[in-house]
Amino acid sequence: MSRSDHPRTTGSSQPLLHQKGQEIQEFGTVSQLPLGLTRDARLYACQRLNQVLADTRILYSLYKKHHWLVRGATFYQLHLLLDKHADEQLALVDALAERLQGLGGVAVGDPRHVAELASIPRPPDGVEEVPAMLSRLLSAHEAVLVDARDAAARVAALGDDGTNDLLVSQVVRTGEAQVWFLAEHLVDTPLVRL
Repeated sequence: MSRSDHPRTTGSSQPLLHQKGQEIQEFGTVSQLPLGLTRDARLYACQRLNQVLADTRILYSLYKKHHWLVRGATFYQLHLLLDKHADEQLALVDALAERLQGLGGVAVGDPRHVAELASIPRPPDGVEEVPAMLSRLLSAHEAVLVDARDAAARVAALGDDGTNDLLVSQVVRTGEAQVWFLAEHLVDTPLVRL
């Protein structure tokens, strides 16, 4: 092939498909960035953030599953609420992943890798009753909240105020508000007969 026939030199808009490459940064490592944090502090923060990220991605998926499968008299309200909460969890997923990358780490990306790291138990493949769905979401929230609070305190002790702020002001506060809304749907209210 002559130089003029090569797609890179002719200005062709033909995509160069099926490219292969080597992994340029391994998961669980951090690249050096001038952030004023030690490598060990950034490495620890990335490990903790990846755990919170994995569990948050599972929580997001649980919200979407329950949004699709919810049934009963409160279907409409819960269908909308669960979708709203899912959107808020998805925003947290992005914020966590971007913080990881900003610290020089590698955010867990592949869903299969997420499943390996996640601590939240897998739900049944089928449909559960609404109270069981909501209870499952509350348990998942609690797991994320416990881990996020612990991680926030430990990274703050290492001088990582940015990660602490993300975990407290976004993950914990969002989770606490969502727990409140979900738990109120499990209150046993007496039936009023007219």
